[in-house]
Amino acid sequence: MATNNTTEQSLTKKVWNLATTLAGQGIGFTDYITQLTYLLFLKMDAENVEMFGEESAIPTGYQWADLIVLDGLDLVKQYEETLKLLSEQDNLIGTIYTKAQNKIDKPVYLKKVITMIDEEQWLIMDGDVKGAIYESILEKNGQDKKSGAGQYFTPRPLIQAIVDCINPQMGETVCDPACGTGGFLLTAYDYMKGQSASKEKRDFLRDKALHGVDNTPLVVTLASMNLYLHGIGTDRSPIVCEDSLEKEPSTLVDVILANPPFGTRPAGSVDINRPDFYVETKNNQLNFLQHMMLMLKTGGRAAVVLPDNVLFEAGAGETIRKRLLQDFNLHTILRLPTGIFYAQGVKANVLFFSKGQPTKEIWFYDYRTDIKHTLATNKLERHHLDDFVSCYNNRVETYDAENNPQGRWRKYPVDEILTRDKTSLDITTTLTSVLYTCHYCGIYIPNGVGGCCLSRYKAMRRPDDKINKIQPSRFFLLTAEQRRGS
Repeated sequence: MATNNTTEQSLTKKVWNLATTLAGQGIGFTDYITQLTYLLFLKMDAENVEMFGEESAIPTGYQWADLIVLDGLDLVKQYEETLKLLSEQDNLIGTIYTKAQNKIDKPVYLKKVITMIDEEQWLIMDGDVKGAIYESILEKNGQDKKSGAGQYFTPRPLIQAIVDCINPQMGETVCDPACGTGGFLLTAYDYMKGQSASKEKRDFLRDKALHGVDNTPLVVTLASMNLYLHGIGTDRSPIVCEDSLEKEPSTLVDVILANPPFGTRPAGSVDINRPDFYVETKNNQLNFLQHMMLMLKTGGRAAVVLPDNVLFEAGAGETIRKRLLQDFNLHTILRLPTGIFYAQGVKANVLFFSKGQPTKEIWFYDYRTDIKHTLATNKLERHHLDDFVSCYNNRVETYDAENNPQGRWRKYPVDEILTRDKTSLDITTTLTSVLYTCHYCGIYIPNGVGGCCLSRYKAMRRPDDKINKIQPSRFFLLTAEQRRGS
């Protein structure tokens, strides 16, 4: 008999303990959570029939009851036939079971997963509870370096801060054209769902407001289930499995929230043929940026996580930046530190812009200089970004060269940006570190650590050796080469 008195934390632990057991048998975390998704949907469908008398959405002969009575190879055969049939459906079920395959081919371990799921009543759990359980599992999966799943998972505290700034409103359409596991869409939904008691508006929010795209079937499955468990897209998933960059957007949207994949397009991808793009390039993130600029309604707004090279790359990068400044209001750039993403060493930024008015000034928030986050010892939390969100909503500079050179928030007129080499947006707005020159070679060193010959001379230094303090002055306008002292 299933019970519902298990706490969120203990159930998450139970689910993840089994993942560890299966990992010892060569079943990876990503494969495990995918199979968990397939089976959990079957179980919740059975509960819907049993508790509420609803008609099963699963074809007869392929339901939960047909699965749990089997063992051994008969169980594996029934499960694989079920996955094949459901993957051919043209509705929410077809989306969740997109290209579904069994990855647990040992009957005893498949039975373990089925038994664990059958011991709980999932449907009557509060949507926030079962959604939180699934989200926590997705996050743990993102931490698995072997699976590479971290590329699909944006840190939730960063997403929450971005959504707080963008302030989506009920009645608006929100799109993520590289949605991963659905974090941006889910957070936007949570932000909007309390804004109105109108049934019409709430139905629109749940069924029509959100739209996500990803070209990886596994990720489409995870995102669709993630939203479904939160009560979103219960008839038809708002997530579709396709390549966003292959064709012009068919519908314009009010809000875009995204963290598109970095680097070049994956091998085997269809070549991009987009006459609507401003410039042709093989740079994946520049193409996503162009796509998102084009799919915004006039007056629409976007927040996009992009790597550093988008800010300074020549050629296509410069062309796109100039268009962004000319036809859009690129009003804010948040510079992010390393150590907050599961993919290590990523240097990224969040670009906030709206469509329809040219840029007059850009506000930069430097959350990179002297900020140290790691996933193990100082994980990014929402409160770490409180100051940024406050600054975003109150446009008053905190940087002052004389009185507060440690201030992280300052603005630059667009005319000054346009005079920079390649229209570069790669600006360190503040220097919260005190600047020093090396005792041996005179090169600038933030905090007097690294970046010059100091590391080579460290073992030879006498106790009375000094590093000479200098004034911050206009260091933030120096080029990277000048900052390195070359």
